[in-house]
Amino acid sequence: MSAHCQLTGRAPGFGKTVSHSHRRTARRFDPNIQRKRYWLGSEGRHIRLTLSAKGIKTVDAIGVEAAVARIRARGEKV
Repeated sequence: MSAHCQLTGRAPGFGKTVSHSHRRTARRFDPNIQRKRYWLGSEGRHIRLTLSAKGIKTVDAIGVEAAVARIRARGEKV
């Protein structure tokens, strides 16, 4: 599963892990991605979205229909 949010566009960040001896190795900061199922009343079906924790809160605030409209406006298929 790709570690990016369909609604907010959050994706992994990259950086370095610094050890006690100050040696640096590459690491990846993944967003908190969840797969969540919502009922899309206008189409009479369930949809499954890959969202970050912030994306889930955004869907709760603006509603599923508005969130799907934003995702489709970006050209992503739902």
